[in-house]
Amino acid sequence: MTQHTIGVDISKAHLDAFRLEDGAAHRLENSAAGFSALRKWLGKAPIARIVFEPTGPYHKAFEAAFSKTLPLVKVNPLQARRFAEAHGTRAKTDAVDARMLARMGAAFDLEHQAPCSKEILVLMDLHVARAGLIKDRTRLRNCAQI
Repeated sequence: MTQHTIGVDISKAHLDAFRLEDGAAHRLENSAAGFSALRKWLGKAPIARIVFEPTGPYHKAFEAAFSKTLPLVKVNPLQARRFAEAHGTRAKTDAVDARMLARMGAAFDLEHQAPCSKEILVLMDLHVARAGLIKDRTRLRNCAQI
């Protein structure tokens, strides 16, 4: 039985999903109702991977909703863009991004990551916040020396 590769482009308002094997595409809300609709759209077909890019705070609810039940693969946005460019894709729309994420997952046979614990996720958020504060402190110190 064919294992499906799904690409999901996540934005503030919606999710664009693309199933590589049959070319099916679907747009859903980026909300709990949209997550339920995505589960229904995926059906019972075996899924090899769901490829997505981290998008600031917008991917966190998606990741929390599916990390324990579906094989999620988070890819670097720059690498995904370079993959699309290597394929000659210059368009930058949500639907095109979802399709390219699915293609990237299949081309590189990307493996899903084990879900992180809540504590690790909190530590990662704190690390990002600390890095931002250090950057702000450096900027302010540099301004004060002028």
